[in-house]
Amino acid sequence: MEIPALADLLDLQDVDLEIDRLLDQRQNLPELESYKTANASRIEAEHEAAALADELKQMSLDLDKGEGELELTEIKLSETETRLYSGGMNARETENMRLEVQQLRNRKENMEETVLGLLDGKEELEARLAEAEAAVESARSGEQALESAIGQAWREIDLKVGRFEARKSDIVGAIPEDLLARYEKLRRTKEGVAVGRLEHGQCGGCHLALSTTEQNEARESDPPLCVHCRRILVM
Repeated sequence: MEIPALADLLDLQDVDLEIDRLLDQRQNLPELESYKTANASRIEAEHEAAALADELKQMSLDLDKGEGELELTEIKLSETETRLYSGGMNARETENMRLEVQQLRNRKENMEETVLGLLDGKEELEARLAEAEAAVESARSGEQALESAIGQAWREIDLKVGRFEARKSDIVGAIPEDLLARYEKLRRTKEGVAVGRLEHGQCGGCHLALSTTEQNEARESDPPLCVHCRRILVM
């Protein structure tokens, strides 16, 4: 096997390893974990705000109902008091009317307390909802900022990968197809390192030393292979 083709394999491996490194960097950006956390926080904040909004809606309905019933009770109380104070009834009728007025007054007081409680509860819920909505906006802003940073980082990495891919295309054209196929197969089984240079009697792939006999044995292979790791050996 001609030395230039094997040297080209070393260059190709350097390029492939750099592409691998960039792709791994792309998949493992620190911002990605932060984005997952921010996304979960935003979703949780939205759920909380939605729950508070539903609770506030129901409380508003209860308040409207309570105020409506209170108004009807006040009208009925006013009418009954008018009838009571207008006279013209016997003692029994007057007593019954007086008891009805008292019942209506008691009901009105209870309703007023209920309505006041609902008003206070509504104000509290409105404040909590405002805080929850502010938390949603804050979480969304943080998420969007991270999304933008990730997008920018990916674009920069993709540009670098593109340059290395172009360089790879130039190198591949100078390597015989059978040698290239062997290289690609070895890369899949050797953690991306298919080629090693023999330096100072040591394989650059597995970093094990080869004796003179083992080096001669490696030279007899086509292409030369490390007797230890069976990677292509550039000698």
